[in-house]
Amino acid sequence: MKVTFLGTGTSQGVPIIACDCDVCVSGNEKDKRLRSSILIEDQGSTFVIDSGPDFRQQLLRAKTKNLDAVIFTHEHKDHIAGLDEVKAFNYLHKKRVDVWADKNVEAAIRREFAYIFSDEKYPGIPEIDLHEIGNEPFTINKTTFIPIDVLHYRLPVKAFRINNFAYVTDANHIADHEKEKLKGLDYLVLNALRREKHISHFTLQEAIELSQELGAKQTYFTHLSHQLGKHDDVSKELPTNICLAFDGLQIEI
Repeated sequence: MKVTFLGTGTSQGVPIIACDCDVCVSGNEKDKRLRSSILIEDQGSTFVIDSGPDFRQQLLRAKTKNLDAVIFTHEHKDHIAGLDEVKAFNYLHKKRVDVWADKNVEAAIRREFAYIFSDEKYPGIPEIDLHEIGNEPFTINKTTFIPIDVLHYRLPVKAFRINNFAYVTDANHIADHEKEKLKGLDYLVLNALRREKHISHFTLQEAIELSQELGAKQTYFTHLSHQLGKHDDVSKELPTNICLAFDGLQIEI
């Protein structure tokens, strides 16, 4: 299995006007972060977890040729806004794209992309098949996803485990019984927004402590705010088996 980080950033803390902080004007490409999303290639299939506002740019940058399914963690706009872009794959491959979401996310998709579900279809709209994510593992083609319930303040969010890899974004609390699903990992991807306390995200220190508690062999931090600091500076502070992810990073699992 190959995992590509399409984006490792966040809308949190980013002003609407151009930001001139050290991170935003950095010449290091690892400090240029689009909204968080990952691409998974496994056993001949290609999946994406979350399709934020940067989705088209991310797919072009990654030279993505195929897309079998989009799997959603939660309904916030910075994670679903790019769904319309799956229509390119409808056109190229003459097939519908599977979309996996819990009931909250499905309601948001039906609201935000009502034209997809209109009785009178407009030519060129995305063609998708919705599938519900519950609490049980589900399999797409040959790849099995184990859902893990986490909390983004009070909002339920889905994390996912695939074999010895897990992806946890937009969370600041994981119940003990759900943590059990994250034990014995070789690779853990975990959100680490900034250093200061936040109402709905793990801080850098909280993410470090959680990674150590879970005992992952290697952890990558994602959903990084510019408030966290520069990639190279933060990296110097991290334990040897924890590092910051960056856009375009690929890991073979």
